[in-house]
Amino acid sequence: MTVHREDDPTLHAAPLNESGGAKSLLKLLRRGDSGMVPILIGLLILVIYFQIRDSAFLSSGNLVNLFVQATIFILLGMAEIWVLLLGEIDLSIGITSVLGGAIAVILTDQQFHWSWFLALPFSVISVTAIGALYGIIVVRLKVPSFIVTLAGFLSFQGVLIYLVDSQGTGGTITVHEKVLYDLVYGELTTLWTWIFVVAGVAFMSYRMIKVDMNRRSSGLVTDPLAFVIAKVVVLAAAGITIVLVFNANRGTFVPLRGMPFAIPVDLAVLSFGTFILTRTRPGRYIYAIGGNSEAVRRAGVPVDRYRLLAFCLTGLTGGIGGLLYVSNLNGVNDGPPSTLTLYAIAAAVIGGTSLFGGRGKMINAVVGGIIIAAIYNGMALLSMSASAQYIITGAVLLAAVTIDALARRRSANN
Repeated sequence: MTVHREDDPTLHAAPLNESGGAKSLLKLLRRGDSGMVPILIGLLILVIYFQIRDSAFLSSGNLVNLFVQATIFILLGMAEIWVLLLGEIDLSIGITSVLGGAIAVILTDQQFHWSWFLALPFSVISVTAIGALYGIIVVRLKVPSFIVTLAGFLSFQGVLIYLVDSQGTGGTITVHEKVLYDLVYGELTTLWTWIFVVAGVAFMSYRMIKVDMNRRSSGLVTDPLAFVIAKVVVLAAAGITIVLVFNANRGTFVPLRGMPFAIPVDLAVLSFGTFILTRTRPGRYIYAIGGNSEAVRRAGVPVDRYRLLAFCLTGLTGGIGGLLYVSNLNGVNDGPPSTLTLYAIAAAVIGGTSLFGGRGKMINAVVGGIIIAAIYNGMALLSMSASAQYIITGAVLLAAVTIDALARRRSANN
């Protein structure tokens, strides 16, 4: 049995060779194995367009606001990726994540007085348990995940409305716990912003160089050395730019500098998910099951166990996203966001995760979430209607799915 993993060259563009990097890249683009290149080009086009239309788009204050807006799309997109890799789907992740956030808000409210270090983990565990329930029904009873999670979407939407309305606060509950509020509205100091970004850039640069050296010492095909150095330089430049953006004063009446806590939370979840998928046996099996579950089953792998694990990880990641959602809104109300799940799926797919299973990685949700946030942020600056926002986001999603389908077809023909 061949087990594919996220960094397997059969899943992504093959390395550029020393003799013809440009020719190799062009060949990959022609056969549809272009990775995230079209998505990044699309993001660049969006940024240029909105900046031309309104020069405030690339201001430090608006960019920080854009990153904060993107956090919920990113986290829920990463949550959705766990089941998408299996070829499954969770249509309720938006509602269940907000339900988890509502639990945290209610338990830390003046009526219950739970400590944050108990309420926040309990809310995340609650959403994880919902994911486990979905997994048990799908795995044990063989009910399609589409039906199970659609039923969950309707049921837990009712549970959310009941919980909020039963508190007697008029359908709206405000966050009273400072730690929960600061998940989005708190910031690192300017010094710690520098330390955090420099440490992250140094670690990623070390990883890239180490992987390249290991491949060279093993006699494997690798990227040209100049290309590796260029990636490290671009990464360092991006890190410096990010620090300058976050540390610029974006306050109106009082100074406001530093990276919002939501960004390190996103990066922590990204690192955790990427590690699981690329460095552990469960991650390799999740990819393999999404590619050919029957072949994996015949190889003696307990497929049902890893499918259940994926649903649990979806709930875990969604629970964290729910905390940032209620923090960003400074509360929760009895009008649950029915489109949040669709944006979660869109973030994963727009970023490059396949709806057919077996292909995708956590960074896809980061790129897709930023694209969705950029669309809404830019259109808000241009005072465009909500209808236009929905239409354009839908068109971008359709284009991403079409590109994915064409890429799979070309790969199958080659």
